[in-house]
Amino acid sequence: MAGGANHKFVLGALVACAAASLCLVTMSLSPARAESPGLAAANLFPVVSDARLAGDDKQTRFVIDLDSKVQHRIFTLADPYRVVVDLPQVNFRLPAGSGTTERGLVKAFRYGLVMPGGSRIVLELNGPAKIESAYQLDAANGQPPRLVIELAAVDRTTFVQLLGAESRPELRPAVDGDAVASVTPTPHAAAEPLDARPVVVLDPGHGGIDNGTQAASGEAEKTLVLDFALALRDRIEKAGKYRVVMTRTDDTFIPLAERVRIARAQSAALFVSIHADALPRGEGDAQGATIYTLSDRASDAEAERLAEAENKADAIGGVNLTEEPTDVADILIDLAQRETKSFSNRFARILMSEMKSAARMHKHPLKSAGFKVLKAPDVPSVLLELGYVSNKGDLKQLVSENWRARTVGSVAQAVDAFFGKRVVSVSPTN
Repeated sequence: MAGGANHKFVLGALVACAAASLCLVTMSLSPARAESPGLAAANLFPVVSDARLAGDDKQTRFVIDLDSKVQHRIFTLADPYRVVVDLPQVNFRLPAGSGTTERGLVKAFRYGLVMPGGSRIVLELNGPAKIESAYQLDAANGQPPRLVIELAAVDRTTFVQLLGAESRPELRPAVDGDAVASVTPTPHAAAEPLDARPVVVLDPGHGGIDNGTQAASGEAEKTLVLDFALALRDRIEKAGKYRVVMTRTDDTFIPLAERVRIARAQSAALFVSIHADALPRGEGDAQGATIYTLSDRASDAEAERLAEAENKADAIGGVNLTEEPTDVADILIDLAQRETKSFSNRFARILMSEMKSAARMHKHPLKSAGFKVLKAPDVPSVLLELGYVSNKGDLKQLVSENWRARTVGSVAQAVDAFFGKRVVSVSPTN
């Protein structure tokens, strides 16, 4: 998440780490991550071993089993109705299928890392509900420590009245004092040499609590695209011509607007968001990679469906979209953005040309739609869908290292060709 440490996560709801007591816990654990290699690092974090629901459509209880008591913050969000449970970073070791069964007021729940130092559980509600109580129980009678949340059904008016400013806290990255000092220059510090290389931002979609699409065999989009983006980063950096910035390098949730802000803050010359698609059951069996550019109108129904699905990432992660700054959430595409759109379309065509020799392409490989993650008006941007995890052939390629190496090479060649053409187009003639 290079470049993100200096910028606020404007959306979201994780303020537990801002509390002094939790910050002490987080600082004592940082910078290890639950997903980091090494059993010793993983064992530093509390373990969530089970989560279960009980009750009916009037009152529902949600119980979380832990190996130790932890700080927590719980709040509700509307449209859609959700309950968000923020915890310090934990290891989720829940039984397979946890969160997929509806019970009482809760339709389903998701869980995962929402940022370094913080984890989140999001309960999807069937309707408006209030948090009647939330409390922790000590280990007793063979039962582990538990966090218990009691929910009660209410009407829409009551639900909205219970939403306050405290229900929309600011999401901040968990960094310790040393990390802040390392990126804050002092008046006496020697200026670093200016790196004039073009900046390429790679944006692996989803992450943390947001799995993205998921194959029937269990492979998650967030993991597949991260593996691809990391390999692409290494390939591009090896040439030494460009500086590569990643929006995420681990299983962390990043709000859509923050992904855009990273690109703009880094003065990116190119932004490539990397995803994988899936068709719902009964809607056919599409296959192949597709390249999307930004447009105020979707090129077809499939592009519109995909944009709608990808733009729900913030809601999945428990981010409150009503607080989204209008300059990011609703950027109008006008004549002033012609050059950026032109560069985006040019890279898309180059990328398609390079990829078709290495990867299977969709029958309509170039499309456009209104993707929030591409709404940086001054950064040429594309969204690359590597394939369909719902297609057996595509999935076999997506998990193949040989396919990944070939396809990464073709994308890296497209980056080279794109910047080569841009340099030629702006270079003075002799």
